Formats: sequence, C-alpha cells, structure tokens
Amino acid sequence: MKQFEAKVFDKVKYRLGEGPVFDPRNKVLSWVDISAGLFCYSKIEEDKLTDIKSVSFGQMVGAAIPAEETGKYIVAATDGLYILDTETNKYDLYYETNKIYEPYQRSNDAKADPEGRLYFGSMVYDGMSEEKGNLFVIDKGREVKIAQKDTRLSNGMAWSKEKKKFYFSDSLEHAVFIYDYDYKTGEITNRKVLFEISSGIPDGMCIDSDDNLWLSIWGGRRVEKRCSKTGQKLAEIKVDAENVTCCTFMGETNKLIITTSGDGKEGEFDGCIFICETDSIGVNPSYFVK
Repeated sequence: MKQFEAKVFDKVKYRLGEGPVFDPRNKVLSWVDISAGLFCYSKIEEDKLTDIKSVSFGQMVGAAIPAEETGKYIVAATDGLYILDTETNKYDLYYETNKIYEPYQRSNDAKADPEGRLYFGSMVYDGMSEEKGNLFVIDKGREVKIAQKDTRLSNGMAWSKEKKKFYFSDSLEHAVFIYDYDYKTGEITNRKVLFEISSGIPDGMCIDSDDNLWLSIWGGRRVEKRCSKTGQKLAEIKVDAENVTCCTFMGETNKLIITTSGDGKEGEFDGCIFICETDSIGVNPSYFVK
C-alpha cells in the first residue's frame, strides 16, 4: 500500500476547518471554519495562498459550494442556505432551513451533484439531543426533499464519473455507503455499506478521475484512498494533525488539499491546511445551479 505525507500549506490555525473546494475558473480555494462561523477564501498562485479573506456569518457554517456564476457560493449555515457574492462579501438568504431542521440541528457537509442540485445534511449540535438528522437535496425550484432519512452525522459526498453511483460517509455509523444514483431525478437508492472505519471516524471525502475515494479520518491523522467498487484501501496520507476533516483536489492535478480542526488541540499544526502530491488526478467540482 502506498504511503504519502502531507505538508503544511498554510500555518493559520482554524478552530474547525472544513469543506475545502478549489474553483479552477478563478483559481480560488474556499473553506469554512464551522465553529467560528467563517467562510474563507484565497487565490492560489505558485502553490501558495496569496490573500486570505473571510466573511463572518455570526453562526455555525457547515459548508460552502461554488455556484454557477463565478465568485458566488451557496453557504449552508445553521438557520439557512445563503447566496454569497465575493465581489461584495454580502449574502442573501436563499432557503430557511428552520423549516426542516429541529431547533437543535445545524447544517453540516454539503456538495453539488453533477446536475447542480445541492445535497446538504443536518446534524445535532446542542450536545444533549440524540444524534440524528437527514440528508436533504434542493433543486432549482427550491424544492427540498429528503434524500436519506435518519442519518446520524452527515459528512462526505461524491458521485461517480458516469453519474450512476453516489457515495456518502455517515460519521457516527463509522461507514461509507454506496447508492445507485439517478442523475435525472437526483434520487439515491439501494444503500449498501461500501466499507467501515474502525480506527478514527470517517469525515469529509472527495473523488478522483479514476473514481477512487479520498476519505479524511477524524482522530486518525490521515486520509485514506479507497477503491469505490470494493472499498479496498489503496493508499494512505499521513497528516500532522489529529483531527483531519476534509479534502479536495486542486482541480485536475495530483495535489490534494486537506483541512483539519484545531479545537481543543495543542499540536503545532492542528487546525492548519495541508497539501499532498498524490498518485492520482483530481476532478473539478460541480457547481450549484439556482
């Protein structure tokens, strides 16, 4: 099995860094700090973050996905989905999630499917209620449906190159699931366990051009490369931070960008963003179409 080692990409520490996305149209990397309620973004030039900017939402922010119009994002926050324009750093409410969330739930991970729909998960954040939520999908008409009910902690998502399979990590089930995916309707069916994680907790995830999955392991100091057909582990990236949260390819390159959480940790690089040259080529993200 191949072994890689990630390098520190930027030494700024985040309380709960998550949801990195690279937009090849303008060479901008975006990510969120969930606990701090921040959306962050920066151009990448010569493999460096050149000018980090942030927008505060004043509430927990689970994820942010580039929209069809370059420079705009849909942001999954605690009380709603917002459209953010990075030209002005102003945002407007797109959908009020209080309609579908319990008072003790917030948005967690989110991602656009190949047709521009937004999948987003709810999770408990009050530290007292039963860990339970749903995976939702919203289409161009702002109609929201439950794609997968009774999740425990919605996390990483990915779609196969042929748009026939959907992959989903539910952290508290300690598993990554595989579904049949109908790109015409956005429906996911026939859920099966693809593989389980026994050491650490499965967190954010992305996919490469060969349909291999790259899964971040919270509490595991690593990212795992897994075969999307068999679940077999193919490679591992060592990360010098305990809680690895999510990863994304720098577009159609072999470079994987990795976020981590520094909350409650005292390691030198806990909470930093990392980068690693891999043996695979990534894919560009799908954009949200409103």
